[in-house]
Amino acid sequence: MTRIFIVLSGVLGFSAVVLGAFGAHGMRSRLESLPDGMKRLEWWNTAAHYHLTHALALGFVAWLAHRGASTSATLAGWSFVAGVVLFSGSLYLMAVTGQTKLGAITPIGGVFFLVGWGAVIVAGWRLSAVH
Repeated sequence: MTRIFIVLSGVLGFSAVVLGAFGAHGMRSRLESLPDGMKRLEWWNTAAHYHLTHALALGFVAWLAHRGASTSATLAGWSFVAGVVLFSGSLYLMAVTGQTKLGAITPIGGVFFLVGWGAVIVAGWRLSAVH
């Protein structure tokens, strides 16, 4: 799992930087003319923030998995990936399409983030007991 999480951390981090830069430069000019453009840009920025944060967290989870807290770290890692896809993904799509119905998916991604962070707590607890 360590190798997969390191690779996914890199892929998610890379894509977060690309999408964040696109939001700051390409999206702004496209959205400013729309009546809800600033709200859409806010959604995009929130998506990029959580996307990058959890890409970095996934790298940390890879370290936890390598240090022996593999079950909890695996749960945390896949929860972070699911959170990025559902939370950030739904916000990116809302920003592009303006379809606020997609917002129903966003909290599900948030729950995955919370599950992931809870699993990090458990992994850390188990790690200190082992080492």
